[in-house]
Amino acid sequence: MEQLPGGRRPRLVSWLGLGQRQRSWEVTLDEERGRLAWRDPRSPRRGGENCFVPTSEIIAVEETEFNKKQHNNGKWQKMGKPHAFTVYYVKKARNHRWRCSDVTFWCVDEYLCNQWIQALKELLEMQKCRPKQLLVYINPYGGKRQGKRIYEQKVAPLFSLASISTDVVITEHANHAKENLFEVNINKYDGVVCVGGDGMFSEVMHGLIGRMQKDSGIDQNNPKAPLVQCNIRIGIIPAGSTDCICYSTVGISDPVTSALHIIVGDCQPLDVSSVHHNNTFLKYCVSLLGYGFYGDILKDSEKKRWMGPMRYDYSGFKTFLSHHYYEGTISFQPAKRTLGSPRDKDSCRTGCYICKKSGQQLAEQHKECGLKHEEDEEEWKVIKGKFLAINAVNMSCACPRSPKGLSPAAHLADGSADLIVVRKCSRFDFLRYLVRHTNQDDQVCIPFDNEFFRVSLSLI
Repeated sequence: MEQLPGGRRPRLVSWLGLGQRQRSWEVTLDEERGRLAWRDPRSPRRGGENCFVPTSEIIAVEETEFNKKQHNNGKWQKMGKPHAFTVYYVKKARNHRWRCSDVTFWCVDEYLCNQWIQALKELLEMQKCRPKQLLVYINPYGGKRQGKRIYEQKVAPLFSLASISTDVVITEHANHAKENLFEVNINKYDGVVCVGGDGMFSEVMHGLIGRMQKDSGIDQNNPKAPLVQCNIRIGIIPAGSTDCICYSTVGISDPVTSALHIIVGDCQPLDVSSVHHNNTFLKYCVSLLGYGFYGDILKDSEKKRWMGPMRYDYSGFKTFLSHHYYEGTISFQPAKRTLGSPRDKDSCRTGCYICKKSGQQLAEQHKECGLKHEEDEEEWKVIKGKFLAINAVNMSCACPRSPKGLSPAAHLADGSADLIVVRKCSRFDFLRYLVRHTNQDDQVCIPFDNEFFRVSLSLI
């Protein structure tokens, strides 16, 4: 162990064997820079061939066990005990896909092997954001009814490898997870994982937020009540029909990728909207609030859950042919204390500047004036007419069928929603609008009366 000057963290440097030939590589564990690196000085490349893994992306380290026998000169001979350890880490592939990879290092003696294992495990223990115990809800009926198989074959082995303890609940009916979250001791868990689709996430979210408000004595029926923030993270393993929330936050609908994000402790804050009617709480939402076309699709598809993912195609086609429009009034408050607009084409990414700055401005405003004062002071804008669709989205609502979503520039945690208003038009024009969601075109540039607003509050 090499001690660096100036009180910096120590660095471990050794020559270890790598690969089947066990060629000697220079391996460095640099705590100051937070990475594990190995270099082959014999590589023709200048400075040797370099490989490294951030310590934040190391999943686990284990002593390598060998139970094999070596075949030598026609006889089977038992090998002497080798000294080696294996590091499991995240390997990033294309299109936001993550996979679990591994590398095995061979040591000259047992002492050196144990020294490396201990140093790496101590580094992993320092990753305080990583979960140690999770509560897992599996929806066995969602999507293609593969939730249980996906968890057991793809996710559970990774959680076990990362030494994560789990309590698994297989849901038996609608709102099972929500009801269970009001009863369990949630303080013993570092997070809740839902295996299913957007509906399963909604159940868990309602259960957690509702439990937090109940324990704090907050009345959810009061639209102006300051809600207690939920400090327990929710992980999503996609196994549903659309998996919009997972796709919009992770960038891909892939169970292994989501499991690895959970293991390394990745966290993404989300804006949550609440829906009230006559001072009665109805729902929370983090993705889409749809009135008109999309609302009609969701309502009709709920009656056909037996069809699986195909129900959305059927209900969508049926709703499109009906071409219903709704006459009414929309009142909303433009979001003045958030950065960006629905037309700026700035997509939300990890470490998003707009979300960070908007969140700071909103926190300062609420601290100074309070939510009630802000709503009373802001000017309301009113739109009247006949509408085919009225949508409010807290995120882009991207999914495999709609790679950029309904509002590509919507942000995950900027304290606002994008209000999308589609006025009455011909079936052909509305079809053009819908088709654009399935490609990479800008959803905002529609050649008919389609309006986008970034809002903080809306009434329909």
